[in-house]
Amino acid sequence: MTLRALIAGAVLCVAGVTGVAHADTVKLGFNVPLTGPAAGDGHSALNGAKLAVRQINANGGVNGNRLDLSVYDDRASAQEAATIAGKLIEKDHVPLAVSGSYSAPTLAAAEVFEQAGIPHIAAYAVDPDITRVGDDVFRVSFVGEVEGRAGAKLIGDVLGKSRVVMITLDNDFGRSLADGFKQVAARFGIKIVSEYEYGIGDRGFGSLVTKVKADAPEAIYASGYFFTAAPLVVKLRAAGIDAPIIGQEGYDSENFIALAGPAAEGVLITTSLDRDSRSPATRDFVAGYEKMTGQQPDMVAASAHAAVRVAAEALRKAGVSDPAALRAAIEESDVTTAVGRIRFNDLGEVRKDVQVQIVRDGDWHRFSVISDPELLAPPSK
Repeated sequence: MTLRALIAGAVLCVAGVTGVAHADTVKLGFNVPLTGPAAGDGHSALNGAKLAVRQINANGGVNGNRLDLSVYDDRASAQEAATIAGKLIEKDHVPLAVSGSYSAPTLAAAEVFEQAGIPHIAAYAVDPDITRVGDDVFRVSFVGEVEGRAGAKLIGDVLGKSRVVMITLDNDFGRSLADGFKQVAARFGIKIVSEYEYGIGDRGFGSLVTKVKADAPEAIYASGYFFTAAPLVVKLRAAGIDAPIIGQEGYDSENFIALAGPAAEGVLITTSLDRDSRSPATRDFVAGYEKMTGQQPDMVAASAHAAVRVAAEALRKAGVSDPAALRAAIEESDVTTAVGRIRFNDLGEVRKDVQVQIVRDGDWHRFSVISDPELLAPPSK
């Protein structure tokens, strides 16, 4: 069965379903990968969401009602996410949902929620098509092209490097970052010497590393998730390639540092979370996350935390019985979160600074901040 057929089936199952959870609780839908290769990010996202719920309930909940997460494991599968979206609407009667997953499952879930008229917030998925699904879909993170443009400014303007090799993960995440990077590379004096693609299951990288070494780049722009980026970085450094490596939010995890070991030192990423921020919202999140989990937070956790906070604020304003009013409340959001101030444009996208983090002495730290309203402008209708 095709994904489109599954989505259509999910929508048919929930057609005409109304109502919400028991009056003493407000259910918030949450799809997230808890098994499979994306489970590391999924558990971080779930922990960030749980922390937000705990803090919200400690401060009176949603209009005196307890906020509860309805959590389902989508295994980073688009087909699974479409089915889950139907369950969240039909079985759990959620008035609103958050995706704590990657782009493909987020897009699939968004289509089901949109057709059912239920607002949906993407925490960190970057595919530009997500918010184009319809008026009920929002995103608290960067669209991929925006982050890619920030990467070009970082390499050309901040680091002053010109000869760049691109290493692109062959999926929607990697391609959207690469598209943004290439859009503005020339503006920042960057010459793309070569671009190499790899699959999400690749871990060897032998021939790719050999080619990169022969290219003798001044910098490497490499997309990936922490579980693909770590072995890639290890192989690049083991080959004697000492050019700066610039990654993105997919690297943003303590798991990347643990897996890459000493090779992680000096790696730079563009991301949403500044661990060294003095913002009360960020500091409260970091402290709360460390206390709850005993671990340091990452961008995925911070973005899920932010999405739940935006959802809760909209629920406070609009209640749970009128999806149109709830959508309007989200459209009017103005919430300061751990990943910045969240205000949506007419496409449900946000405009915010890009944080640049560096691995120094085995931890992520602030390197710089990219604040360029024109460069970082999200797409609009």
